[in-house]
Amino acid sequence: MMNQVKDDQISLEDIDVPEKIPTKFINSRVIVFNPLYASYLYVKKGFFGSPLGINKPRLEYFSKPSELSLIEAYYLLERDEITIFDVKEEKFLNPKKFHDLAKKIHHKFEEKYIIYKDLRGRGYIPRPGLKFGADFVVYKKGPGVEHSLFMVHVLPHDSEISAVDMVRAGRLATSVRKKFVIANPLTCSYYFFEWFKP
Repeated sequence: MMNQVKDDQISLEDIDVPEKIPTKFINSRVIVFNPLYASYLYVKKGFFGSPLGINKPRLEYFSKPSELSLIEAYYLLERDEITIFDVKEEKFLNPKKFHDLAKKIHHKFEEKYIIYKDLRGRGYIPRPGLKFGADFVVYKKGPGVEHSLFMVHVLPHDSEISAVDMVRAGRLATSVRKKFVIANPLTCSYYFFEWFKP
């Protein structure tokens, strides 16, 4: 008979993680059902995923599945770190097929992915920024370790941003004490805006 292990007795250092962590694609969402693997991706691999039902996860094992954003999932799939099993189609998705699906589901997927990948390559940790009204909030060390450094709005090269949009974004960024950044995916350029009182 196996002894039941309590959550606080689990160390992520001791778990046996497969070479590719299994995930499932269900109703346009990518879920890591195994809490050990979900914890590993979040704590050990650089803050991938959001544990379901946990608002602010601690940097240790959590006992819930997690959801990867489509951008995070594609990044990890491209790097051969996860598998994605499409439950409806009953087959594994390769990067091209998943990319095509994600483009249909996620507005500005390609543009956002270019910037996400570039920020990861520069050593930053981009996280979904929807609650801040941005595409990403960006950390150097990670959420729960520090406050985010800036919020990023990805602007496709053929888009326009009005003065009103700029002021609105600036006010939002200032209210949450973050820098506001516009990212151009065509050139991977970043434009920082700071507001000050004259």
